[in-house]
Amino acid sequence: MGTVLGAMRNVRWHELQHAYGSASQVPGVLSRIAWGDAPSSDQALSDLERWIGTPPVFDSTAATVPFLWELAVTERVRDRAGVLDLLTTVLAAGDVRRPGWTRAAHDAVAAGRGTADRLAAPSTPGLSGAAPPTSLARPVRAAAARLLGAIDRHSCPVCAPGGD
Repeated sequence: MGTVLGAMRNVRWHELQHAYGSASQVPGVLSRIAWGDAPSSDQALSDLERWIGTPPVFDSTAATVPFLWELAVTERVRDRAGVLDLLTTVLAAGDVRRPGWTRAAHDAVAAGRGTADRLAAPSTPGLSGAAPPTSLARPVRAAAARLLGAIDRHSCPVCAPGGD
């Protein structure tokens, strides 16, 4: 691992749970999303969605979200729009019986709002550091716009003022 996902080693994944058990496999799945070939990356994203995007939120969900934000801005990632859609799914998932985990996951998604703003903005040729728009950028912009809408409209019993 280079600088992308480098901080994963600081998380005690083996102590966390996802929908199907130990979250110890999450770092490998995140790595396959980042560097895997198309079939491997697609399968990894699908696995991660089943593990952390299910309606009950788990303690591994909030730990995973910052790395999803990192993948969303990494040009090398094949399905950045899929990563953003997973963040939208996490924001919609939750469990009033697990308010701490739910709020932590939702707060972690909302904390990336500025990143979503940048990803949703159309790039303008000629501006410093801006690349010309590409067909690959359109799905990312669209997914980022959907996520921004979800963040702006988010209201769940746990995150509402006085919730938990």
